[in-house]
Amino acid sequence: MRTRLSDATELLDAPEHDRAELEQSLAQLAEVNRVLGGHSAVLHALYPFMRRTRRTRILDIGTGSADIPVAIARWAGGLGRGVYIAATDVHPQMRAIASKCTRGCAEIRVEAANALDLPYPDNSFDVVLLSLTLHHFDRDEQVRVLQEAGRVAARGVIINELERCRTNYIGARFLAATRWRGNRLTRHDGPLSVLRAFRKHELADLVQAAGMRVERLDRRFFFRLVLIADARTDSSID
Repeated sequence: MRTRLSDATELLDAPEHDRAELEQSLAQLAEVNRVLGGHSAVLHALYPFMRRTRRTRILDIGTGSADIPVAIARWAGGLGRGVYIAATDVHPQMRAIASKCTRGCAEIRVEAANALDLPYPDNSFDVVLLSLTLHHFDRDEQVRVLQEAGRVAARGVIINELERCRTNYIGARFLAATRWRGNRLTRHDGPLSVLRAFRKHELADLVQAAGMRVERLDRRFFFRLVLIADARTDSSID
């Protein structure tokens, strides 16, 4: 667990999937986000960025089924706050599933976007989200993704990632053998995601390498790392 596994590829990153298998896998990932703290981690980090007098503009990179944008839209509605969320993914099948899952949600627009070269002007969004997205890239690409996120974020970038540790890996292996055993994608990618994930100092180092300052870096339930980066400065972390 001391060294991040960087030379293995997750099945979800393949260019094409069986639609039913992919939809089930993304639903299982959404369940993990809902039950094991992914949604609550993002909402807690996002609250300070919420505007009172106008819609908060949010970019979600690597949205998958867009379960996090949907959770944000419902939460913001309960607060009486307006949001506009661009839920983006480079994978056309995932965008199709995201469009299905966000049908009727006027606050969310599903769009095609390459995280390495975002098709948006500087400072287009108040905040940019990367939820379980960064670990899919290699080191140099991770820095580039963060630079692009910082470029289009007027206020900040929120990174919601897995923590690489033995307990988290054992938990993923248990789920792979039980709840995920019927889905080849999740059964393979769940444990591998932990091995490709981060420790706190690794995540902070990446953000600094991208020219941003770490505002907060917290460990939250269940073995989630949530980093809030200030995109407006390259000052070093304390």
